[in-house]
Amino acid sequence: MNVHSAWLSPDGQTREDTRLTQTGALTPVTDSKGRSGVLPGSENGLYRVTGLWLNGTAGAMTATVSPGRAVIQSTAARGAYPVAVTDPVPLVFADGDAQYGRIDLVVLRIYDDLYDASGRSEAAVEIVKGTPATTPVAPTAPDASLVLFTVAVAKNAGAGSGGIAWDTARVDLRPTTVAVGGILPTRSDDTAPGGYPGHYRDIDSTLQRWDSTAWVPYPKGVGGIVPAGVLTTGGYAGQYRDSSLGQLQRWNGSGWLPAVPGPVFVSSLAAGTTTSTAYTATLSTGTAFTLAFVAPPSGAVILGLGARISTSGTETAQAHMSPQITQGSTVVWAASDDRSATGSGSLGESVSTQLRMSALTAGTTYTVTAMYRSATSGVTSWFDSHYLRVDPIA
Repeated sequence: MNVHSAWLSPDGQTREDTRLTQTGALTPVTDSKGRSGVLPGSENGLYRVTGLWLNGTAGAMTATVSPGRAVIQSTAARGAYPVAVTDPVPLVFADGDAQYGRIDLVVLRIYDDLYDASGRSEAAVEIVKGTPATTPVAPTAPDASLVLFTVAVAKNAGAGSGGIAWDTARVDLRPTTVAVGGILPTRSDDTAPGGYPGHYRDIDSTLQRWDSTAWVPYPKGVGGIVPAGVLTTGGYAGQYRDSSLGQLQRWNGSGWLPAVPGPVFVSSLAAGTTTSTAYTATLSTGTAFTLAFVAPPSGAVILGLGARISTSGTETAQAHMSPQITQGSTVVWAASDDRSATGSGSLGESVSTQLRMSALTAGTTYTVTAMYRSATSGVTSWFDSHYLRVDPIA
């Protein structure tokens, strides 16, 4: 029989019938299987889960697993096994190997003779001993079991040598499970997918919703600002988050940008010269002077630039500093005398200009490069204290 209904068969309800018909007992994983886990809860609501905690004995190789309740999902044909531990369960770990450390598992395990021919039909809390090695790994968990903890047993560990260092050796791996539709309180390292779109979980004090491909912080649903450190990739264009530096950011579909772009500025005190009558990005210093900025939603910016300029040996020849704007390899604005800061004379003078640039693509990165030229052949033009600045226009 592969269709089971509780308390319906005139011949009596089998153990398998009972397991298979717990349709509302635990978090769904598929349409016929649920999530194995410990039922959450604690006295006064202080902790996520206290059931089946491993209490190690200081300086010893012994521990106890505290009372608690859990559900262990097996195959779809076997169903889910509800388990209740009503009294503390004592455990004794084997002494450490003389040469290498090992990792043991503490598991809640189901023995079902009908399926495993073990000769037992019961639940048990037990240790699965690992293999000593230079770099030990945890052993494979037995079938129909729930891993509660790993315990690192150092080499030569024993009751007479300090026992197990519980604070560092014990790693809590207890998963949780709740009723269908319940919010799942889970560990911060839980990578299990959701059971269905609209499935919610609480992780790192953040409510998340499964959208069929990823866990998305719940502020997506209400337009809230995602707390700092919670979200790496935005769930939708227009989502906002608080950055680790306290800056409000907006997801544009591919990256996080400042929600309110501020001015960007760069300056240099490296003096350089050129005799080129065509615009060049390279002065005698040999390094181009550039500034990258992201176009604001308005697509318009105020561009400012300036330098201390002089022309060697002449009072009338002019020297020009002009911006060239590129997007990738495309020149959007070429350098031009009409958009230049212009100076002349053998005594250096500080000059600057401001320009409005429009029709930029919002959210796109552009680069400003300072270009220089001497208006008169043979005249050395000198530039110092350069600066570039871009201010977004709302």
